[in-house]
Amino acid sequence: MLDVMRFWLDRGVDGFRVDAIHHLIESEDLRDNPNNPDWQPHMSPARALLRMYTMDQPEVHQAIAAMRRVADEYSDRVLIGEAYLPLDRLMAYYGVDLTGFQLPFNFQLISTSWQPTAIAALIETYEGGLPPGAWPNWVLGNHDRPRVATRLGPEQARIAAMLLLTLRGTPTIYQGEEIGMKDVPIPTDQIQDPWERNVPGLGLGRDPERTPMQWDASPNAGFSPARPWLPVSPDYTEVNVAVQSCSSRSMLSLYRVLLELRRSTPALNIGAYRQVHLTQSLLVFDRLHDRTCLRIALNFSGQPQSLELPPGEVLLSSHLDVAGGSPIPTILRPHEGIILRQRPYGETK
Repeated sequence: MLDVMRFWLDRGVDGFRVDAIHHLIESEDLRDNPNNPDWQPHMSPARALLRMYTMDQPEVHQAIAAMRRVADEYSDRVLIGEAYLPLDRLMAYYGVDLTGFQLPFNFQLISTSWQPTAIAALIETYEGGLPPGAWPNWVLGNHDRPRVATRLGPEQARIAAMLLLTLRGTPTIYQGEEIGMKDVPIPTDQIQDPWERNVPGLGLGRDPERTPMQWDASPNAGFSPARPWLPVSPDYTEVNVAVQSCSSRSMLSLYRVLLELRRSTPALNIGAYRQVHLTQSLLVFDRLHDRTCLRIALNFSGQPQSLELPPGEVLLSSHLDVAGGSPIPTILRPHEGIILRQRPYGETK
């Protein structure tokens, strides 16, 4: 396997996403997993056992360290590890003295309740648990969970985008989230996911979030001239890259502006994180680097929210209707997030 890695690294790949790495090793004595006392018939059969001896075994970290040594033979290569684990166990995947994955996937935003208090607690717990020198990362959506716009609604999907791209650490964007794609109902005769085929009716199928990327309004959303593996969403003629590229206020435009701001602003791409204000509807935090302080305020509700902001310049609203130099708002509109560049201390204009 290490030679396979070298083959692709020699060809110039930037690194690897290592799938389900925590399942690599089973207990040496091949003990049977114990029954899960909390399992119910409506749950996945795979959850009927507690995977104490077939998952997250100590020896897996030796294999990861060996992969890392190979990657380190090359310059500027990265290893990303997929492991659905609680945060305290996930941290071990950075390795002893950071000799494991540079980025063990942090999936917690997918499963945490979409409320400011819960999100803020997650950020503090994650940041506080990182090994010294470890670089954080955040995942908002992937091929195993319902899409963001389906989970949260299209309005909050914009707040989610602003949160993802302003938190400290490397963001991961699942294809289609940048145009607000939703889950697609899959007719029974077109189901492909083995989970749903093997145990139908339990809601385990992942096909709805795996439908083709919607590029334009041509047949099959421009994904392929042939019939795709899964059906295209019925809304593909309106929700696609081509249409949203022509709209200055589309979800795609929001992602592009956020990414450009992130690339050009050290406070966003390498700055520190500091929580400022928290309510049942609002999350406000700063990103700081040198003398630059950006304040991010996010309204998680469908109601206007009053807030006090320091002097500065509004760089961006998630509604994409606020230009630079606009007055500092005293109210966040429903489902609105803003990014404010604060005036440096002592500066009057």
